[in-house]
Amino acid sequence: MSAGAAGLSSRLSGFRKAPFLALLTGLYLLWSLAPVLIAVLFSFNAGRSRTQWQGFSLRWYFSDPLRSVWNDDALHTALLHTFRLGIIVTLITVPLGTLLALGLDRWRGRIPAGANFLVLLSFVLPEVLLAVSLLFVATTVNASFNTPVKLGTLGQVIGLVTYQVSYPVIIVRARLLTIGRQYEEAAVDLGASALGAVRRVLLPMTAPAILASSVLVFADVIDNFVIVRYLSGSSATEPVSVKIYNTARAAPTPALNAVATLVLVASLLAVTLGYLAFRWLTRGEDRTAGGIDAFTGES
Repeated sequence: MSAGAAGLSSRLSGFRKAPFLALLTGLYLLWSLAPVLIAVLFSFNAGRSRTQWQGFSLRWYFSDPLRSVWNDDALHTALLHTFRLGIIVTLITVPLGTLLALGLDRWRGRIPAGANFLVLLSFVLPEVLLAVSLLFVATTVNASFNTPVKLGTLGQVIGLVTYQVSYPVIIVRARLLTIGRQYEEAAVDLGASALGAVRRVLLPMTAPAILASSVLVFADVIDNFVIVRYLSGSSATEPVSVKIYNTARAAPTPALNAVATLVLVASLLAVTLGYLAFRWLTRGEDRTAGGIDAFTGES
């Protein structure tokens, strides 16, 4: 066994001898997941109560002729609009962020430095501040200059793309830094054009980062509340998060739990499929080079 592996083994054995940390981690997970699991459980409640269990049923998913997610037009519309936003924003944000990452990684000067600063600024900018600013543009400024930012689906897409584009830029740039330029330069030396080297070498090698960005953006968009609430124009453009907020204070039924559970399942499914695809795309890669041994400084 190498000195690096021995050092890592001793550190891991030290963590295993810390029951307080394990207990603290377990309590944190329980505190975080218990409300979610309770909400999911009561989406299968046979009665209207969201606090008293009255038997198992799929009533609030499709059995109830009026108030189930399948038959309630408001919930049905909100669910479809949520997934519509997630797909559209992902299809726009990830290619745009990938191109920005390639440009910022290869271009030097004040302009790319300023663009990089703006990307990082949008990453740390409070979401509510961006939402209020876009609302101001969609209402006050739009009345005078007719900007493309309008209340409704178009405004929501523009706002979400503006907020989410920093994720693929940062993730893809991190991947580019680990790849280096030697593969691209080798492709050019072998006769490939600059565009051909990007298309045949860089894009396939950055595919895991692009996939991870897609999963992250989609999962974050379907859970978004602040931007979509400020930019929703009517009830037809209210996603699930806004619909739950608007109806939770009235006379909510377990149908709200059911529609939230469907969004949660979609998010978990996207993350799971993305993780499996990421593992498949990165199969055969050396995960030790520059990893544990480089981190510990041992060989």
